[in-house]
Amino acid sequence: MITKLNNQKGTLLLYLIIAIAIFTMVMFPVVAIFTGKIKLLRLSIQREEAMQIADAGVNYYQWHLAHFPNDYKDGTNASGPYVHNYMDTDTQQSIGKFSLIITPPATGSTIMTIKSTGWTNENPGVTRTITARFGIASLAKYAFLSNDIIWIGNNESVSGQMQSNNGIRFDGVGNAPIQSAKSTYTCSSNQGSPCPALENGVWGSASQNVKNFWQFPVPAVDFSSVTSDLATMKSSAQSAGIYLPPSNAQGYSLVFNSSGTVSVYKVTSLLSNPSGQDTAGNTHNEYIDYNNRTLQFTNAIPANGIIYVEDKTWVEGTVKGRVTVVASLLPYNSSTAPTIYVPNNITYVAKDGTNVLGLIAQKDIVVTYHAPTDIEIDAAMISQNGGAQFFYYTGNIKNSISIYGAIMTFSQWTWTWVNGSGGTTSGYRNTYDTYDSNLLYGPPPSFPLSSSGYQILSWTSD
Repeated sequence: MITKLNNQKGTLLLYLIIAIAIFTMVMFPVVAIFTGKIKLLRLSIQREEAMQIADAGVNYYQWHLAHFPNDYKDGTNASGPYVHNYMDTDTQQSIGKFSLIITPPATGSTIMTIKSTGWTNENPGVTRTITARFGIASLAKYAFLSNDIIWIGNNESVSGQMQSNNGIRFDGVGNAPIQSAKSTYTCSSNQGSPCPALENGVWGSASQNVKNFWQFPVPAVDFSSVTSDLATMKSSAQSAGIYLPPSNAQGYSLVFNSSGTVSVYKVTSLLSNPSGQDTAGNTHNEYIDYNNRTLQFTNAIPANGIIYVEDKTWVEGTVKGRVTVVASLLPYNSSTAPTIYVPNNITYVAKDGTNVLGLIAQKDIVVTYHAPTDIEIDAAMISQNGGAQFFYYTGNIKNSISIYGAIMTFSQWTWTWVNGSGGTTSGYRNTYDTYDSNLLYGPPPSFPLSSSGYQILSWTSD
């Protein structure tokens, strides 16, 4: 009996060992899978923490740029990367780090890049990287910006955003927001029949498709922000650009060459023209086209891109490179402030953003009496205290003017003069304004920028 009982116990023990073995064989992969999932979950948490730390690095440098917009070295004189501790706000203990690589804007651009890599102290081998691009929009984000009234006739087209701090009559074609800071206003007789009358901020006979772009009222643009720091630009021209003092003649003629140079002439005599009238109703008896010129020099466009002229300035030619021409005489005096004249075509070697011209006139920007019947002007233009215009000359009617760039004027702008029924009486019958989108984050040298500061353009992570 004892032997039989022992045999039974031995058999049970064997079965138990077999069962344990089978259980172990079954559970081992289950435990391994469970352990792997825990490790994967922990890794996922660490990757997410690393991502949050990297994002904190981007946010930190965005804050830094808001306070020091021209500092791309994290408050140091050293090259990056710049490593910072990431602190737990509850314990004030470091729980990780982020490393920053800052790429400043390229010449001619306002776009900079922040590359932030984050990791935790618990597992520094797990990293995440965020690359963010930021840019400051220039005031050349508008195809047309005016502090005064605007009238776009039925034979005119505008490509790009338009805004007036006053009222807009829009009878033509547009493809972007057309904005007025006025809810209603009393339109001027300069805007044709039925004016003067009370009208909406934007009104006119444009098609419904165009009317869908009308917006009013919108916040006014502080036109004083359009004013560049002319004194700084003068200093830049004197130190590393081209500076032209008063000519003691009729002014200067600048001819841009497709080789990337500019030829500077002194204007010694002028062609005759009849009296004209500007948009403010002032009569102009002066001659505005050059006749004889004397070559002063031909130079490469300066590295800083600034040409500062303290006299009347004629600009034409083919632009290769990035350059701003300023016609200004400080301090400002309305009777001596220079005008920029456009007597011939101004074109770019290529319209790809690598070539850009800024024209900043302390007074007016004027297409001249003897300008071609068909003219193209590739430029971002600012008329600080006057208008961009073609003066009214009785019977001087031309065919077409094409603008590729942007126009900002303090007072009224026009290339075309019409009668009460809309018929052209002077200037260009057809006008075509096309916005150069490259100007938004790649404006001409020293062009005024938006006060909004750096805005995020793109955000990517690994």
